[in-house]
Amino acid sequence: MHKYLVVSDTHGHDKNFYDVLDLEEPLDGIIHCGDFEGSEGKFALAADCPVYFVSGNNDFFSDLSRELEFEIDGFRAFLTHGHHYLVSMDLENIKAEGIARGAKMVFFGHTHRPVAKNLDGIYLFNPGSLSYPRQEGRRPSYIILSIDGDDVSYEIKYL
Repeated sequence: MHKYLVVSDTHGHDKNFYDVLDLEEPLDGIIHCGDFEGSEGKFALAADCPVYFVSGNNDFFSDLSRELEFEIDGFRAFLTHGHHYLVSMDLENIKAEGIARGAKMVFFGHTHRPVAKNLDGIYLFNPGSLSYPRQEGRRPSYIILSIDGDDVSYEIKYL
């Protein structure tokens, strides 16, 4: 079984990220859905596993790509911050883009509200925000994704 940490919207406030690393290590990978605001280099150094990063709408000076496609344990994945797909309105555009790219897993952020669901055979993951949560209760959130062959399980977790 492989274990992945999915985070987003840390906005330069990194303490919660390091706290989550301490809680969840060892990890097989980290996926950050953007809005680091300058911390992406520190995140890569802190991780003892592969990392997948994209820039967000607040990463003005980042050289990171806006979108990334990769394989994760045999599943095609699409990673973006989400603001170009109107994720604050609904999930239809981001789901359609995932389908168009042949992805089975779509990772995005931007809304600061966690989502983890399988919608018509496409896994949609938004970990919320570790720094500025906007969902009811406003607790910093992240997702733990576990993959064992074809078995995919996931959990939204809170600090």
